[in-house]
Amino acid sequence: MFKNKVKKLLEELKEGRIDIEDAYEALQFLPYEDIEFAKIDFHREIRRGVPEVILGIGKTDDQIYKIAKKIMKNGGNLIITKLDEKMYKKIKKKIPYLKYNKLASIAYYDKNQVEKGKGKILILSAGTSDIPVAEEAYVTCKLMGNDVEKVYDVGVAGIHRLFDQIERMREARVIIVVAGMEGALPSVVAGFVHSPVIAVPTSQGYGANFGGISPLLTMLNNCSGGIAVVNINNGFGAGYFASLINHL
Repeated sequence: MFKNKVKKLLEELKEGRIDIEDAYEALQFLPYEDIEFAKIDFHREIRRGVPEVILGIGKTDDQIYKIAKKIMKNGGNLIITKLDEKMYKKIKKKIPYLKYNKLASIAYYDKNQVEKGKGKILILSAGTSDIPVAEEAYVTCKLMGNDVEKVYDVGVAGIHRLFDQIERMREARVIIVVAGMEGALPSVVAGFVHSPVIAVPTSQGYGANFGGISPLLTMLNNCSGGIAVVNINNGFGAGYFASLINHL
């Protein structure tokens, strides 16, 4: 990965295998490269442990391709979030080895091994309609080197379904809970476990759900301690946060 390339470069400079001019040439695009419509942050992997991730919304397929090409050229794994299948097919013509999880709307190329997380991450979805966001969190956790499991459709409308998962919940180092409608599930889960819970509201629900604002407010007003809340439909953000915790 990119941080290993930097370390190797510094070692070669120290040992006299390259000179200062060679090192300068290799580092000329640090900490980022400006390609007019984007400034690609190559130092992010060194700072955060994960290369820059591309948000697929609002970009053309050509813009995504050019950013992706730069990230891969500099040794980073590639993750493109919120990418619809039509756009993926256009980009895949230029990057044939690009993989895609349709349910999660994530395209990726994981050529490099990443540091493994310390424990297990468990992902719970309240309903079947919440699965796409939960799947986004799942794929993100996997790509960031974590042991992750998922259990779907265990919402409060049939709370006995959740009780069957108590042991798995207590074994997890971090739990991600994805819920739409009224968003009550994270508070229930947090009341049974000692691990941190990351709550993800989804836009699934009827009129008074307000496109996810109702479960967002419920999760922010939870009565159980130890819950962090990410934005509506932000499965990627939940997976990223869970991975940071699991790597501590």
